[in-house]
Amino acid sequence: MKKKLFVLSGSSGVGKGTVISGFLKRNPNFSLSISCTTRKMRPGEADGINYFYLTREEFEQSVKNGEFLEWAEFAQNLYGTKRAFVEKCLDNNKDLILELETIGALKVKEQMPEAVLIFIAPPSFEELEQRLRGRHTEDEATIQKRLSEVRAEIERSKNYDYIIVNDEVETAISTLEKIIKDEAKNV
Repeated sequence: MKKKLFVLSGSSGVGKGTVISGFLKRNPNFSLSISCTTRKMRPGEADGINYFYLTREEFEQSVKNGEFLEWAEFAQNLYGTKRAFVEKCLDNNKDLILELETIGALKVKEQMPEAVLIFIAPPSFEELEQRLRGRHTEDEATIQKRLSEVRAEIERSKNYDYIIVNDEVETAISTLEKIIKDEAKNV
């Protein structure tokens, strides 16, 4: 029986990585989808584990061939999710989570309407701003740019199937488990 694809998104600083990591620890039958990228491999990373590393030419040819469910360019590197990889995992009865930004998630939903979109939201915009500022890793211009993007992501999240407010990590993980369990019954 084919499994469902769960696509998770959330704004920078919302804790989506922590929620996804906690979910995966408690649900080892699930795996995180592996995306393609043109960025250079970093120390400790491996092809086919962290990403599928492609040359820009290979990536662009895959775009021309319509092989991606979604793709985007960030910091002069291309990132994308190949349809064949996702379908192979689902056909092989593998539970799959895809972590994407909201524009990419909505592109996946266009091509795979059966995908379940879940947005991890902050308790409030003000709380998220405090989290971003509390990192002390970015200048004011970068923080303002991120906050502007957060507003756009929250607006796009209205097109998602579910929204989980991450005001407490354990509660958010439990809510994610319940959503996925309930959706799995509807395959």
